[in-house]
Amino acid sequence: MTYIYPIQILHLLVSPAHAYFGRAKDGAAEVPTADRDRVKVVAGKGIVGDRFFGKAAHMDAAMTFMAIESLESIAEELDVPPFDPLLARRNVVLRGAQLAPLIGEEFAVESGGEQVRFRGGRHAHPCVWMDRMLAPGAHAAMRGRGGLRCQPLSDGILHRGPALLLSSVPLQPEEAGAAVRPRPGRLP
Repeated sequence: MTYIYPIQILHLLVSPAHAYFGRAKDGAAEVPTADRDRVKVVAGKGIVGDRFFGKAAHMDAAMTFMAIESLESIAEELDVPPFDPLLARRNVVLRGAQLAPLIGEEFAVESGGEQVRFRGGRHAHPCVWMDRMLAPGAHAAMRGRGGLRCQPLSDGILHRGPALLLSSVPLQPEEAGAAVRPRPGRLP
């Protein structure tokens, strides 16, 4: 059975280099970052032009999806204005999809008349940089809702705008901003 969810792709981030490394107190590196209308995805490699493209250490997690609802919930919990979603440095920021159930599952995104297939890998754990770049407390608040690292299984183009997420497992879009808490004795 295939479950189909209407989503909105809000941002497609591409950056050729890492911005958050070293000590957060020293500030982020100045690297070019683009929020594109469309990106080319290559199976097993990621987004053309991105810092993770074709890197052996990231083949099973070359791209990161994040639900904007997570950032909205975190900002509300921390009682701060909404965050610039690009500061989280996730490749695909979308609205309308719960991502955690996609861990270990294959799914597809249809946008602009094209379909790209993915395999959900693992949670995208936040780094301490989130306290500096978003707000104090954001690092802890993002745990369990920092996004989904995944591997592209097919070539194609992702387009910003209305899209469909096709999943073999049911999702609860209303839970897109909820933190996934680990079971006792397990990491998220």
